[in-house]
Amino acid sequence: MLLLLVALLAAETACAPGLVRLSVIVPADPAITEQCLPVILPCVELGVENVRSSGLLPGREIQITFRNSKCSSTTGPLAAVELHNQTDAFIGPVCDYVIAPVSRYSGVWKIPVITAGGQANHFQYKDEEFPTLTRVMGSYRSIGAAMTVILSNFNWKVVGLIYHNHGLNSSKGNSKCHFMLATVFTALGQSSMHRSFNDSATPNDFKNLLLLVSKSARIVVVCADPLTVREILLVAEELNMIDSGEYVFFNIELFNRNLTTKPWYVPTDTAKRNERAKKAYTALLTVSARTPNSQSYLNFSNEVKSISKRRYNYTFGPEPLSTFVTAFYDAVLLYAIALNETLESGGNQSDGMAIARRMWNRTFTGITGEVNIDSNGDRITDYSLLDMDPVTSEFKIVAHYIGIKGSLEYVPDAKIHWAGGRTTQPSDVPECGFDKSLCKTMPVYAILTIVLSSVVVVLAIGSAFIYRHYKLEAEIASMTWRVYAHEITHFGKFKGSMHSLVRKGSQQTVFSEDCVSLFGDLRGQMFMPTAIYKGTQVAVEIIRRSRIELKRPLLLELKRMKDLHHDHLVRFYGACIDPPNCCLLTEYCPKGYLQDILENEQIKLDWMFRYSLMHDLIKGMAFLHHSDIKSHGNLKSSTCLVDSRFVLKITDFGLRSLRETAGSMEDSDSYAYWKKMLWTAPELLRLENPPLEGTQKGDVYSFAIIVHEIVTRQGPWANLPEPSIQPRGKSPQFNHSEIVEGVKSGGLRPSTTGICCEEELSALMRRCWEEEPADRPDFNTLKATIRKLNKDNESNNILDNLLSRMEQYANNLETLVEERTADYLEEKRKCEELLYQLLPKSVASQLILGQSVVAETYDSVTIYFSDIVGFTSLSAESQPLQVVELLNDLYTCFDSIIENFDVYKVETIGDAYMVVSGLPVRNGLCHAREIARMSLALLAAVKSFTIRHRPNDQLKLRIGMHTGPCVAGVVGLKMPRYCLFGDTVNTASRMESNGEALKIHVSPFTKEVLDTFGTFELDLRGEVEMKGKGKMTTYWLLGEKKVVSGDTGLQQQQQQVLQIQPPPQPPFTPGSIPRFQSNLATPTSKSQANSNHKAVTATTPLLQGDAA
Repeated sequence: MLLLLVALLAAETACAPGLVRLSVIVPADPAITEQCLPVILPCVELGVENVRSSGLLPGREIQITFRNSKCSSTTGPLAAVELHNQTDAFIGPVCDYVIAPVSRYSGVWKIPVITAGGQANHFQYKDEEFPTLTRVMGSYRSIGAAMTVILSNFNWKVVGLIYHNHGLNSSKGNSKCHFMLATVFTALGQSSMHRSFNDSATPNDFKNLLLLVSKSARIVVVCADPLTVREILLVAEELNMIDSGEYVFFNIELFNRNLTTKPWYVPTDTAKRNERAKKAYTALLTVSARTPNSQSYLNFSNEVKSISKRRYNYTFGPEPLSTFVTAFYDAVLLYAIALNETLESGGNQSDGMAIARRMWNRTFTGITGEVNIDSNGDRITDYSLLDMDPVTSEFKIVAHYIGIKGSLEYVPDAKIHWAGGRTTQPSDVPECGFDKSLCKTMPVYAILTIVLSSVVVVLAIGSAFIYRHYKLEAEIASMTWRVYAHEITHFGKFKGSMHSLVRKGSQQTVFSEDCVSLFGDLRGQMFMPTAIYKGTQVAVEIIRRSRIELKRPLLLELKRMKDLHHDHLVRFYGACIDPPNCCLLTEYCPKGYLQDILENEQIKLDWMFRYSLMHDLIKGMAFLHHSDIKSHGNLKSSTCLVDSRFVLKITDFGLRSLRETAGSMEDSDSYAYWKKMLWTAPELLRLENPPLEGTQKGDVYSFAIIVHEIVTRQGPWANLPEPSIQPRGKSPQFNHSEIVEGVKSGGLRPSTTGICCEEELSALMRRCWEEEPADRPDFNTLKATIRKLNKDNESNNILDNLLSRMEQYANNLETLVEERTADYLEEKRKCEELLYQLLPKSVASQLILGQSVVAETYDSVTIYFSDIVGFTSLSAESQPLQVVELLNDLYTCFDSIIENFDVYKVETIGDAYMVVSGLPVRNGLCHAREIARMSLALLAAVKSFTIRHRPNDQLKLRIGMHTGPCVAGVVGLKMPRYCLFGDTVNTASRMESNGEALKIHVSPFTKEVLDTFGTFELDLRGEVEMKGKGKMTTYWLLGEKKVVSGDTGLQQQQQQVLQIQPPPQPPFTPGSIPRFQSNLATPTSKSQANSNHKAVTATTPLLQGDAA
């Protein structure tokens, strides 16, 4: 008859307009499961009839199609494949291994699947695998939650689990009890003793299981069919586990089988075993799905039983229907409600995905009462706790587990009867322990052992405390935080420096007072001094003290600051206590102060970034409040920094006795004095001597003011309330002192009216600046609130967020690039000028253009060599620094003189000085005259030169010069040098080495050229033996004749030999020339020469007579 009805219904037209097609796929054989076609179909039919009679789907008829799944993972999915083009929703399947593939396919077909089965945990992953699955009887997880609450209610923590499972080689897979107790095992912390048995288990197997579990648990949870549970309890009674009253058994029976009758009674068993079973069941508590006891539910149960008997020849027992059966009635009703809402909103009947989502996260009234479906499409299930009444020997409900509340509610006047005649509940652990070890009497040696062990432990603990104390003292004494002045090096000059650097050539200070501003915009921005410490750029906070007294509290605080590390706290590198360079070194954050960012209108801050700043600030303060520092005391937007990764970091905490030295000297009438108090809590303002370190509740108040700044971006207290307390004649705008007084007197706060932010954020600000400190939340609470407000952005791609922020700063970076380009061009010009001093200008220009410099031959040049007579002995008698100062002073003087002549200084090596004229730019025969005049000028200058460390000694300069051809070119790629080659160079060197002190030795070739000018006075020296040259006739250059112009305009030469007498000039002293901080004999600009020293020029008439 059933198969005939199925065939007739399947033959009906499936595509009629206004037709809703439901396909029921469940097993037909009641022996497989209680949720079979003869049981389910009456519930579905009654549900369809209710929908039709209530007009829930006007204009639509519902057609029901049935298929037998046989609980087979093959037959069930094939039935779904056959019907999926002819159905709008699947009712069922009920077996897990059928639900899994059918639900996966339905997700692709977008067909809703509504079932009272599928309670395994894996079916909770809706979005990934089962997007259209709705479970109207919830999940096994709810059973785990219910058992946890029930056991906690009795204060039972140690539990054993015994359950039925199919064999390892069974094609059925794991049983429902396996999946069910797996959730209980997980909910109990995966610490319970658990054992399973298969279909072939015997009473002897049950005995072994109980003996094994009894060694570690008194509370035993059992999951099996009713007859198996009865056999297990009979074995427990045989083991005296019932009469002792020390054991409690829980049975999880979801289908209410024989619960309202006498499950212990089996008519085919003996009377004796039935009596034993009756006694055993006194130790059993049963957990079952909650079944309504209303009259309407009883009527519905009777009607289902009647239809099942009449149409499908199936007979129910006397107990009410399980909610696992009647849930299919609720499934039809739930689908009809969701379909109706979808159609009313303009949706399509075939859009199963939309219909499924309308079934989720809702509450409706079904035959079982109020049905709650959570946001994951699973019913929030209630359960009942039943106990056997010893008088009637029937199970009665004593308590209900309310799933939506997660609590256990007892039935009025109901109580639990404990086995073995106990009046109180048993303990989950025996008084002496499971192995009786807790009650053993201790022998004397054991007591002695314990006493000695205790003494050892006490000594060890005491030693640990002593060691810890001395270790702490050693760490304090080691002063790992200390930074020495020589470890802090100067950082290069930054644009936006608040202090000019020391003049070039003077000695540098220990740390740079250069300051960096945010985003290159200097107007209205704050600055931070920076320096380099161990290769890292650090921020420098100067301590305005001439001396710091290191007492233990300060040393301890410095150590704690050094040990404090957090992502949102500025790292403390150390402190320098070397006067006058006392300072604190902290982490440098290149983006600058939060106050700068907020007040810079060019920087766009979206709400995600603002919440991120607030969250960073909260995390930093929460960590600070739980550290040894305890509180900040000076929290404001100007003590919050932003690093290169846009992470907010808090600074200016701790070491308040050092930091407040400068601030304590501020005038009470100054602008800065009142402005810094805008973030201070009212209770601190009222104190005459508030604590320097502040309070934690005061920090929360300061945080609220900063949040207001972040929201308004107009500075602190930008949005003031209406000045109802404004004094007469005053401006409606408060000044800083009035604001502080208003806060101090109570009541004045920034206005949150009209600001653009969420109401929750406004409420948070108002809570944080409550007048009573105890009413303000702590930072852990604030962290949860901000995370909730920013929940939509927490899962966003952080890379996209960072890229968005980088785009916001693009405009500022363009301006910065322009400024840096101008700086680069200026530095390039300076480098070129320096290169022109190192190399001839024509040669340097070729190198700058990347051209190669080809060596060039010059037919006639004059080369000058000089050295200092007795320099070796002078160096031996002087300190190295004195020798350096001597050469630096001498060559600074020489360099200032040779600038007045057409010559090029080739190099200096020790006391040797080499100059050439006639190259790289040829000057005819004038090179000899230029060198001669320069030599006379240098000789005159040397005679008035004073040696700084030996002022009474005369510096004896020896000069030689020679004229001839040479080759010149650039040698080397790194540090290229312009070098001269040829015999002329050697001859000039021989002229110098064979000369005499304070005389100018001239070769005959140079004399020949000088004679062409007719102005130079030379004296024959005679023949001199030259190394490698033989004998050579040489001359002394004495001076140059003075040229006198007549009235007729004709130039006549009047020769008059003058005695050696340099022109009047102040004596040359090294102190009158600035120290030259460079490599020795490096050319310098004329501005660096002694301004008081009169340079000897080519027009200065000099004769060298007396020296001959």
